[in-house]
Parts: sequence; C-alpha cells; structure tokens
Amino acid sequence: MENEKLADRKNSSKILGFWHSYRNRHPNTAQFLVFFMLSNGITLLQFVLMPLFKRVFSQTSLVSTNFQVLFFGQNFDGSDYYVFDYAAGSLAAGGGGGLAYFLAVQVTIGIAQIINFFAQRSITFKSNANIWISAFWYAVAYIVITIGAAAAQGFYKTPVYNLFINTWGMGGIGETIADVITMIINSAISFWVFFPIFKIIFKQKREQSA
Repeated sequence: MENEKLADRKNSSKILGFWHSYRNRHPNTAQFLVFFMLSNGITLLQFVLMPLFKRVFSQTSLVSTNFQVLFFGQNFDGSDYYVFDYAAGSLAAGGGGGLAYFLAVQVTIGIAQIINFFAQRSITFKSNANIWISAFWYAVAYIVITIGAAAAQGFYKTPVYNLFINTWGMGGIGETIADVITMIINSAISFWVFFPIFKIIFKQKREQSA
C-alpha cells in the first residue's frame, strides 16, 4: 500500500514537473490551456444550473410575460427582430419562453461568470491588479458580450428549437437538446471574445521593492 502511494506521488511529481517546465517554456500557450480548461468547467456548470433555474421559473406566471426588447428591424420572414426576443408562452407551445426563460438564462450565465471571474483572475492569469477596476471592466465586457450573443441568438434560436421540438417531434427532450446547443454557442462566443479581454484587464503588476 505504501509502495503504491509512493508511486502515485512520484507520478504526480513527474506530471507537475513536466507542466511547470512546459509553462516556463511556453507561457502563453500554457495560459491559454488553463483558460480553456476552466472555461469548459464553467460551461459544464451552466449545463447543470440551466435546467434547474428553467424549471423553477417555468412554474411561475413569468412564462406568460412577454419580454421582447431592443427592436432592431425585421427578420428574413418579415417579423419584428428583437435583440432579446422572448415572446410569451412556453417553448413547447410555440412561444419564446417569456420573461421566465430570459431570467433562467441570465441568472445561470451571471452565476457562471462570477465564478469565472475569480477563477480566471486567480488561477489562469494570477493577476494582482486592482480587483475593483478589473471587476468593472469585466462587467462592461459581460454586458457587451451578452447583448452581442443575444443578437446572434435571434438568427438561430427559433430554427433550432423548432427543429428539435416540432419538426423532429422530440418534445421535452428536444427542448433540452436545443437548450444545450444554445448554451454551447453562447459559451463559444464568450470563450473567444473573453480571452483577449482577460489579457488586458487581468494584469500582473510587479511588486515595488522598498
């Protein structure tokens, strides 16, 4: 038993030694790999939280509350295009999920991004810059990316949900699959946009000697 523990420690030391050596030789690549792993972990967390919040809000009258804001012209079929387009009614019934679906999405993303902020700041970028300034610019970036992702969602959300729920007749399972696809697309957008932003706001300030 002791030999097995000793062997495990040696293997762990070898892995850590290899990682430290690789990180010293390729700091930017190593930083990106850590960012990638943490981002995927945050995405998995969203997969867990989203159904829970969606179920909670779906039990409220908010499903019947229309939430269509930031009108921005027309869709290809001539209907009104909204950046945040959550028409009243459940998705299964042909609606957009209403305010309930919007809140489920935003609460899920909000919790994930708060965790992501501290994890990326401390683990990936090891930043010692002013946390409040970093948090401010992170919040600004989050709002801009949220609006951008919502605008992009207007092009694929309805076709994706319609395909799985109605065209393929998968009902609730199809809705869940469409939720996952939507979250993956949103996460992919955030992933590629946030990394260069993090490089800017999560600086490492050199400690001044006395």
